[in-house]
Amino acid sequence: MSTARKNLLAGTAAAGAALLATAAGAQSPPPANMASLPGATLLALYKHPKDPKTFDDYYATHHAPLAQTLPSLTSYTLSTPLPASSPYYLVATLLYPSLAALQASLASQTGKAVVADLKNFATEAGVDVITYTNQPS
Repeated sequence: MSTARKNLLAGTAAAGAALLATAAGAQSPPPANMASLPGATLLALYKHPKDPKTFDDYYATHHAPLAQTLPSLTSYTLSTPLPASSPYYLVATLLYPSLAALQASLASQTGKAVVADLKNFATEAGVDVITYTNQPS
């Protein structure tokens, strides 16, 4: 795993926890089961790039910082799928307080810029995007 990828994964976990703590008034730690949160989720499932280092560097220095500024975003985390044979290289999980907030965020100027930025690094391998409303456990 490249240094950029390690730093990105470590940094977004901390940033996601900080965003969630801020949204919760910093009164309690984030729940262990993120799926139990109310609201809506966007999953960006990035397929394996031909050049992982270039992908990681671009993602860490351009795409992630831009995506973390999306309006109404309450949490932004990155995960590496297991096992390594997974069709996905990286999973970005974006949490919002509601489906309406997620839709408005993507329709915003920042949202349009984030979507447009995908062509700069994710078109070769591809990315699958899934949105859903969170249901209580």
